[in-house]
Amino acid sequence: MTIHVASVGLGRYGKRPEGLIDLAAEASRLALEGIGRKPVDLLVGGTMLAHGPHGSEAFLPRLAGRLSLESAGGLRIDSASGTGGMAFHAAALALESGRFDRALVVAAEKMTDRTTAVITKELAASLHVSEVAAGATMPALAALVAQRYLQRYGRTTAILDLASVHARAMAARNPCAQFQKPVTAEEVASSRPVALPLRLLHCSAISDGATALVLERGEGPATVLGLGQGLDALRLVDRDDLTTFVATRLAAKRAYESARLTRKEVEFVEVHDAFSPFGMIHIEDLGICGPGEAPGWFEKGWADLDGRVPVNPSGGVIGRGHPVAASGLAEVAEVALQLRGEAGAHAVARRPKVGLAHAMSGIGTHNFVTILGRVAS
Repeated sequence: MTIHVASVGLGRYGKRPEGLIDLAAEASRLALEGIGRKPVDLLVGGTMLAHGPHGSEAFLPRLAGRLSLESAGGLRIDSASGTGGMAFHAAALALESGRFDRALVVAAEKMTDRTTAVITKELAASLHVSEVAAGATMPALAALVAQRYLQRYGRTTAILDLASVHARAMAARNPCAQFQKPVTAEEVASSRPVALPLRLLHCSAISDGATALVLERGEGPATVLGLGQGLDALRLVDRDDLTTFVATRLAAKRAYESARLTRKEVEFVEVHDAFSPFGMIHIEDLGICGPGEAPGWFEKGWADLDGRVPVNPSGGVIGRGHPVAASGLAEVAEVALQLRGEAGAHAVARRPKVGLAHAMSGIGTHNFVTILGRVAS
């Protein structure tokens, strides 16, 4: 059964005064307006932290009530920072089953009403308990990955700086992105240390925001061609290699196989660059380039909007902002916008026929790959 993205709803990412349900409802209404308020029989909602003014939110029923979708079926999804990717896969598979005709998929997070210390602790819940007990945080473990990558391929932190410059330059063209101004390599290199070699501008920001999509049966300009997911050991110490994410390689292999495409047919990618070295590792794991070759793509401009394979035209997680649950769905949304010709100022130079979205949970623990293609209705 063929399924396509019929509409996209995006609110501005960043520090927002609204609460979680308000953010989710804003994006959802934009997506529903895009289909003329046609009936929706499935609501798939994703959030990791579910913050509300009085504690944890009853996210799905509250959102359904706000949108007058109480008669629809509902699924609540949580897979840490991969929540949005998982929500999209769940909705697509539900429609493929034939039990539903049209699904609203929404992922949202409210984070800026908590301190950095509180958010850091909550995000660490996606790590292994032994790592947390030893004092590990997401940036600390990401720094270990960065150190190993730079060491293996004989690179300096200058390439991490360049990856962040690329992300912010892309984000400056995206009106929904949290960061609207480019940065220089010097600004990145002089930003405060977080967990060396990672500095502040190598890391994604704490953000509020939501993304929504409407999925429906049939072909369209953003048709689902392939889905894949993969898992890896939760503890870093149990992995053979820290310079690659096995979960991404598995997810990509399965997505390419289900789409009956090769990596050479993918014309642009949106990857989950929660930390600047991750963006480079991801495009290697997706087969866009070989191991250790990704730094050259950023140095030569091959990842730019007019490059060989544009990377993160939305600005990615570093440039767009990182309301954790929403990020994985924002990556799919960006691919859909590019294919539908609705990306505006951040459109890639040549309107593509095939694009790929990648979402990641934790430190590459449970990853998702979604391939969409432009198919005439």
